[in-house]
Amino acid sequence: MGVYKRGDVWWIDFTTPDGRRVRESSGIQDRDKALELHDRMKVRCWEEQRLGVKPDRSWQEAAVRWLKETSHKRSHDKDIAKLRWLDQFLGHLMLNQVSRDLIDRIGERKAKESSPANANRYLALIRSILRRARDDWEWIDQIPKVRLYREAKRRVRWITREQAATLLAVLPHHLREMAQFSLATGLRQRNVSFLCWDQVDMARKVAWIHADEAKAGRAIAVPLNDDALAVLRRRLEQHGRYVFTYQGRPVERCTTKAWQRACERAGIEDFRWHDLRHTWASWHVQSGTSLQELMELGGWATLEMVMRYAHLAADHLRTAACRIDGTFTSQSAKVHHLRAA
Repeated sequence: MGVYKRGDVWWIDFTTPDGRRVRESSGIQDRDKALELHDRMKVRCWEEQRLGVKPDRSWQEAAVRWLKETSHKRSHDKDIAKLRWLDQFLGHLMLNQVSRDLIDRIGERKAKESSPANANRYLALIRSILRRARDDWEWIDQIPKVRLYREAKRRVRWITREQAATLLAVLPHHLREMAQFSLATGLRQRNVSFLCWDQVDMARKVAWIHADEAKAGRAIAVPLNDDALAVLRRRLEQHGRYVFTYQGRPVERCTTKAWQRACERAGIEDFRWHDLRHTWASWHVQSGTSLQELMELGGWATLEMVMRYAHLAADHLRTAACRIDGTFTSQSAKVHHLRAA
């Protein structure tokens, strides 16, 4: 039939080489243009089915399929936000039009807007989608190389117990309770913000983070020390579901102006909420907690993640260092004896 008209729009109708019938609206009101589209679609089906030519796929198709297949990720909402920003560069392109030059320009733009580290998150997302389009979906045969920026390794930022006490004293009440609990347990901000009472057993002195709430994807048992229990006792009967709330709702964002003002009043610079977790880990290592124990307490997936705190625990190396102690003092004594003789 080719094309036929319904209302003001021409519809396309043809049978593919494998016998499948294609019947859909062209969205076009001009018959000649509708016929041109019909012919292109028919040729494309022939090339795909008879000659094995891969159909052209768009970046939008790839992004939609990526989001469907990765909807279980804890960073799913962040991926959506990143893809919305990337749409201005990639939304109108086919996958085979995504070039290395374009990707480099995207990276440069985001690095100027924020930082090279943040730009890397966007570049890594582009790379992941392109790799899946090539390796899993077989939509394209080759992809451009995605060059990430070199990221400087940041030192672990932590504060002393005296600084922590000063900070707690100037924080608003709801943030003070959350910060003290974080310093006692090392839990990440989101795990504290949305901690529910059914995740706490004060009699057994333990709390737990479910696997789907943990960054490493594994459930975490959280032993509760006296400081943590004291905070929980003060929070009893404040809210029926959540442990920590402000005006009846969980505190979703903690690094607020109130937090920044408190840090300024406490004389503490360059200190984020997540640095409370670094502080907790640093205190543990300095107090003799082994890196293996710290890994389990903090819910880290690998020992490599806690090696950043290893330099704070040199005590266990002191015995080894002393094995060659006295080498030069004994040599000096011998030289002195020979000179005297």
